[in-house]
Amino acid sequence: MARPRSLPDETVLDRLLQTLSDCGPENLTFQRAAKGVGLSAATLVQRFGSRDAMVEGTLLYAWDGLDEATRLADQDHDLTPDGAISLLLDLMPADTDEDSTIDGLLLLREDMRNPALRSRGAAWGTKLATVLGRRLTQDPSQQDRLGRQMACLWQGTILWWGFDRSGSARDAARRALEDWCRSAGLMR
Repeated sequence: MARPRSLPDETVLDRLLQTLSDCGPENLTFQRAAKGVGLSAATLVQRFGSRDAMVEGTLLYAWDGLDEATRLADQDHDLTPDGAISLLLDLMPADTDEDSTIDGLLLLREDMRNPALRSRGAAWGTKLATVLGRRLTQDPSQQDRLGRQMACLWQGTILWWGFDRSGSARDAARRALEDWCRSAGLMR
């Protein structure tokens, strides 16, 4: 008979995600993960089997969270360009600062290297383009194109903000998205 788990999977994955963000995927060991989670390394080996499975499982959990946040934001924002901007700003972590931007890039690198994670990212990008496109135009033939452009601008702005760090990432994203919407004739 298996012992009951002292920590639920969600708690373990939340703590692992924080530890992974702090040290980066390449530096995560079972020992480091155990310290961050509050379980023994042997317990984590039993749960995940391998370090790579632990990293992948943690990042898939993060994608689950982003999928859910996107679904909820889709329900909460008007079908307007302003609604699209607000939706994207709501998807940005509240603590978007210099360190979290750099940490996020380390995780993104792992997402691009791992086929399962890359697939999740591609699926989320398609969903996000659809969610944004519905807010940008009523023309179904233009929704995907405009939604993808807006998503690319948003992510690009966050990336470039990481270099110049002028003001907050949220303010930089808002300015860039509003400017793009005006340039594209989507808002005045």
